Amino acid sequence: MTESVRRHFWHRALPPGLSFTGGVHDASHVEFLADKTWVDDKGARYSEQHIFDGVFKLIEKSRKFLLLDLFLYNDFQGKEQETTRLLSGELTDVLVSHKESNPEMTIIVITDPINTVYGSLPSPQFARLREAGIDVIITDLRRLRDSNPTWSIFWRALIRPFGSSTDGSFRSPFGGKGRVTLRGYLEAFNFKANHRKVLIADDGEDWSALVTSANPHDASSAHTNVAISFSGPAVWDLMHTENAVLSMSGREPVDLQITSPAQTPGSSVQVLTERAIKTAALRIIDQSRRSERLSLATFYLSDRDVIAALKRARRREVALRVLLDPNKDAFGNPKYGIPNRSVAHELWGAGVELRWVHTHGEQCHTKMVLRENMSGEAGVLLGSANLTRRNLEDFNLETNVLVRTQASSKVFKDAKFYFDLLWYNQPGRTFSVPYEEYRDESAVKKYLYRFMEASGFSTF
Repeated sequence: MTESVRRHFWHRALPPGLSFTGGVHDASHVEFLADKTWVDDKGARYSEQHIFDGVFKLIEKSRKFLLLDLFLYNDFQGKEQETTRLLSGELTDVLVSHKESNPEMTIIVITDPINTVYGSLPSPQFARLREAGIDVIITDLRRLRDSNPTWSIFWRALIRPFGSSTDGSFRSPFGGKGRVTLRGYLEAFNFKANHRKVLIADDGEDWSALVTSANPHDASSAHTNVAISFSGPAVWDLMHTENAVLSMSGREPVDLQITSPAQTPGSSVQVLTERAIKTAALRIIDQSRRSERLSLATFYLSDRDVIAALKRARRREVALRVLLDPNKDAFGNPKYGIPNRSVAHELWGAGVELRWVHTHGEQCHTKMVLRENMSGEAGVLLGSANLTRRNLEDFNLETNVLVRTQASSKVFKDAKFYFDLLWYNQPGRTFSVPYEEYRDESAVKKYLYRFMEASGFSTF
């Protein structure tokens, strides 16, 4: 690939408002939420969920304005049905009921075209929302950079000009009922996404928000996930980032006029999107010092800069723990450990402590970094972004928040307790297993992962 082509597809200007670094704002309310799944001594699986219960509480308190930006919002199922929680129907019921009870309020749902298989499969959830008077916006991904330019060049020249339809004859690559068009099937290989998971709502005289790694997706309902809910001025930065998505999708930005009350100094919240997330993650890792504790849990870890930073932290004798998904399950379909097992082998060789989340059909979908220093200062970085090139280099739309707080604060204690629970397990509850359980030294997988990461021809 020539340098001019690389600049055109990988480095062309982003739409305004993306790759955003928000201000550091005091917040009167910051709460950590988590979903977790484990097995008992007999191998039976259990789930405990709090994130969408928190989402529903924020929705019910709103009376003037509500915005949700959600990547996966559908009832598609893979080969094995996941019945832990039918989240897409739950959320749709709550939103429709809330709109009926508050007909004058504005409710906006932004989502990714994957939920309609890129225009070729109607969504019954979105049809219900629209019938209730809720504005459903499918993100226009065309203005994003091409993470898989070799395919996207072919796509734009030979497939996109023929338009779209809902008269399909192919089985959906994502499961679900109905047939999709060949065009809808092939558009998926552009590997572009609005991968955000965000809620913004009025809350009396204040504003509240929630940023998470969780989706209202039935087949994902048993996944391990994390979230932060917060209030105060940082919500305005979050709205700014969502206005950028509205604008790039051809819609008018939302002008909210309610002033947030004064906040009590304590924990602060900073909104980060796209590559700004990588900048913050690298700063957290590189600023960690000997005897400080750094804990990382993620679904995908493949970004070479992040991996190099983790190895440097280990050489500085940072107390580093890495918790990874074994990349073995994808909605009933087997995966083959790429990229995490090759990356884990590299980190293990560098002396990094590492464990695998013990999955049984579900995934460890968490994306979180915790830092705690000897002075009692602490930080939590979490949200939608996996630690991969696609998520961190301005290809996907992503949203994370960075909470700066004290180690003695409830939000950090809750986040640390969650990580420690997954790391150490409990009697009768197994959350994770040692590195040796999924140890994989395959050179073929290592170079395949490196090629997939560099070329963009990958799903991570």
